[in-house]
Amino acid sequence: MKRLLFIASFLLSLSAYAYAPADYVWTSMSENSSGSMPVGGGDVGLNLWVEDGDLFFYIGRSGAYDENNTLLKLGRVRVRIPGDSLAPFSQTLRLSEGYCEVKLHGARVMVWADVFKPVVNVEIESPKATAPEISYETWRYKDRPFRKAEGRQSSWKWSGDKSLHTSRDSIVTTGNSVTFIHWNPDVTVFDATLKREGLDSIKGKFWNPLARLASGGRLFGRDLHFTGVTDGVYDHTDYRSYNFSTRPARKHTFSIVLNNGQTDDLAGFNNAIDRTSGLINLRKDREASRGWWRGFWDRSYVESPAGGDPDVARMTRNYTLFRYMLGCNAFGKEPTKFNGGLFTFDPVFVNPDNPFTPDFRNWGGGTMTAQNQRLVYWPMLKSGDFDMMKPQFDFYLRMLPNALERTRAYWGHGGACFTEQTELFAFPNLMEYGSKRPADFDPGVEYNAWLEYCWDTVLEFCDMILMSARYDGTDITPYLPLIDESLTFFDEHYRYLAGRRGAKKLDGDGKLILFPGSACETYKMTNNASSTIAGLKRVTADYVDYLSERGDTAAVRKWTAFGNVIPDIPFRTVDGKEMISPAKTWERVNNIETPQLYPVFPWRMYGVTVGDSAGYEKAVNTFRHDPDALKFRSTKGWKQDNIWAAALGLTDEAFALNSEKWADGQHRFPAFLGPGYDWTPDHNWAGAAMIGVQEMLLQTDGDGGKITIFPAWPADKDISFRLHAPHNTTVEATLSGGEVTHLRVTPENRIQDIIIPSAIKYNKK
Repeated sequence: MKRLLFIASFLLSLSAYAYAPADYVWTSMSENSSGSMPVGGGDVGLNLWVEDGDLFFYIGRSGAYDENNTLLKLGRVRVRIPGDSLAPFSQTLRLSEGYCEVKLHGARVMVWADVFKPVVNVEIESPKATAPEISYETWRYKDRPFRKAEGRQSSWKWSGDKSLHTSRDSIVTTGNSVTFIHWNPDVTVFDATLKREGLDSIKGKFWNPLARLASGGRLFGRDLHFTGVTDGVYDHTDYRSYNFSTRPARKHTFSIVLNNGQTDDLAGFNNAIDRTSGLINLRKDREASRGWWRGFWDRSYVESPAGGDPDVARMTRNYTLFRYMLGCNAFGKEPTKFNGGLFTFDPVFVNPDNPFTPDFRNWGGGTMTAQNQRLVYWPMLKSGDFDMMKPQFDFYLRMLPNALERTRAYWGHGGACFTEQTELFAFPNLMEYGSKRPADFDPGVEYNAWLEYCWDTVLEFCDMILMSARYDGTDITPYLPLIDESLTFFDEHYRYLAGRRGAKKLDGDGKLILFPGSACETYKMTNNASSTIAGLKRVTADYVDYLSERGDTAAVRKWTAFGNVIPDIPFRTVDGKEMISPAKTWERVNNIETPQLYPVFPWRMYGVTVGDSAGYEKAVNTFRHDPDALKFRSTKGWKQDNIWAAALGLTDEAFALNSEKWADGQHRFPAFLGPGYDWTPDHNWAGAAMIGVQEMLLQTDGDGGKITIFPAWPADKDISFRLHAPHNTTVEATLSGGEVTHLRVTPENRIQDIIIPSAIKYNKK
């Protein structure tokens, strides 16, 4: 009886907590790859579409960088199924279990990526025997010289060197397989970067992730039979097709096993593919992957009720679709790129002036623009996707030794300098570094009007690390050197610069002089930029809290002392209203960011649930009355006005901005936003939109002790959510008819910490 009661209780808990997103369905075919649907898992992303009766998908994988630091597609697969062309068609993204089901010509096709192995599986079932034709298509069957502007897919960017090209892949066929490998040479853009940046003489001290990096895989199937090679052109790009036939049968399967890694021997690369191939067990792998996706959706959700407000329904649908896209790189070695992630498609459909190969995306493949990248990862805290943050944290940790060595080489002091646009080996992009630099210009600074002195975005990733510990108890011990050295750089470098200008290294109040600096890419040659100060204050305070909990008294003393030399945030008065100033002083305005609101987000010093009333009033004045904040206001791309409105509890503005932010993208899949300022799908656009919705639904006080639900959500808009808060807390709530009709907090004792705005009714039962 006790066992039966336990089972009943367990099943009841599942029914109370289980969440499954609705399927996303198309009932007509697409015109081209811009009408593709994202499918993926683990660290693999597919763009899948059906065009003129043929099923296609591009293969993307995290970390597949070529010698130019382009993030390559690994090829395109075409499946042609003979059958009833009049049979009903559908293409369904089974979100709850992470796979795509296509009903085509009377057959049922399931395409899915194994979450735990780098394998793509295709299963075809038909009520009658059919003989599908399978083709692997590649445009890298030959060397491909860069055309004008095509270098922007790589670290070379706008370089006009006519020798630049993407080298051909190695392609080998057998009776039932094709193996495709892109193998970088010893000399890559890494070498050119160090030479331009004056560190070629000590190149041996630096980690080089590009040399001899091989990326590729093998398509194979037991019932595949190689029939030969044909050539063709798809949307401006010529390709070579490696074709396979099958014998008539009611069931067919084939797989694509992928591999990435630096190697001096392709035999070892092929052996790794063999080992992975031998581990495939379709039934067990299918269930394991689908189980992971079911667990993924149970972590969190944001959902509109059936028949609810159409704007809310669109916002929550697109939120869910984008979160699925992020989940497809849960276990990548490399982070999800802000400018398309794993799901870019033929670039001519993003911009007709870019008739390039499917490898193209603007702003590079291995180059990370940190201001953009951070927006992809901040929302993972409240969505509870802490494990998915590891690729981004590891990205910086791998770069740390190079950043330390580079700082020592240029300036002779400690700490790690991370630039705003950084390659995956911790160096500024060689084109952004400047090719026409004055001989006496500081070699550690980019000769670039936008990027000079942009060094503080690393602080956001440091705080994400600290917040993952506060939210989930994540063991962040491996990342403590990154936090240490990132803070150390600001302490030592600005003392170093002050010492070169005069006899004193601190100002008259005993504070650091953060000059020259930069408030994002906008306010240049700043003295004490508010965004930098807020970042240093927040990370230092959060680090001291973390170290105090660990009982590390020596480190607490050290970083408390550092916190005491961080200058105060500057304010100014405009038209009689006191507001946050971009900096104490600045020399010019170079872009359209609003860093004077960074103390609101990401640094959470002022807001509806944090800070004092005087600071809150100044922050609201900044949002509503700062002339540049108003001039720069937008919901496009990486713009954050939707987040700031929500964080300040400005409900009407927050709903309007977030609704506009989550407008459907211009392509068939509505969460393919962009291109914004970057590329399509614009992941930093969608990431900022995710954060905005989360901030409308749940905010906490400074240390996460008190939790306010619906702090900026309209009382008359019905919605449900499950989101995460600090201290291993999950909050699940439903707002219906202006009343909280469901509230569940885990652990239960945290319900006493919930705050509900007075405009919303709640009758505790």
